[in-house]
Amino acid sequence: MSLRLLTETLARTKAAGRAALVTYLPAGFPTVDGGIAALRATLDAGADIAEVGLPHSDPVLDGPVIQTADDIALRGGVRIAGVLRTVREVHAATGKPVLVMSYWNPVSRYGVERFARELAEAGGSGCVLPDLPVAESASWCRQAAEHGLATVFVVAPSSTDAQLAETAAAGSGFVYAAALMGVTGTRASVDEAAGVLTRRLRAVTELPVCVGMGIADAGQAAEVAGFADGVIVGSALVETLLDARDRAEGTVALERLTEQLAAGVRGA
Repeated sequence: MSLRLLTETLARTKAAGRAALVTYLPAGFPTVDGGIAALRATLDAGADIAEVGLPHSDPVLDGPVIQTADDIALRGGVRIAGVLRTVREVHAATGKPVLVMSYWNPVSRYGVERFARELAEAGGSGCVLPDLPVAESASWCRQAAEHGLATVFVVAPSSTDAQLAETAAAGSGFVYAAALMGVTGTRASVDEAAGVLTRRLRAVTELPVCVGMGIADAGQAAEVAGFADGVIVGSALVETLLDARDRAEGTVALERLTEQLAAGVRGA
């Protein structure tokens, strides 16, 4: 029951009086082995939970940084088997919760039951499904529940209160609150809409609220940790690897940024 590991991790960070740090990197970036090492580095440097991106040829909700990483991964030949291997090895090495973040089409094409079963067998804690409408989620939610996986839906500031309540009720693990409208990518400051959306969610659900999109540094992580249960960082980590001259330099830079983010989350 890897959902239990995710739930226990979020309960433990809450009991410690802080938000959880969630790090995101696509599988297969820059290679499958390199992606596994990078995710392990973030968890070893202080992250509590990892999200493994399933690279997609048309990542409509992702900005240019993650699109570039996805393209590198896809040109390198990554497939769902590589994504599941990433989950398996990162979880086995760290003992921490590892989720897959994926658009719905690859999961649907692979087979809903097959994907849920193999994700659970790999030690995965669940799936973040940003483009799956609640109204069309019954087949996934059924398989996720059967295999002990979390179903994490993404909500935006534009969602109505009724939509927030419906989405939260259908999900498990936590609710992913998008800190801003638009696509992923780092921002110079945290949008005040993130705090408002978090408060609106707390009024309709007991699930933890993790905030992502646009968080780039320790200061922003600390700011979001002041009102959220979890802080999700993706583009800033991907950009760090893209900017590195080689894998060794990238790992060091990734560890340094994660340590700073973890200190920000813990100091909030």
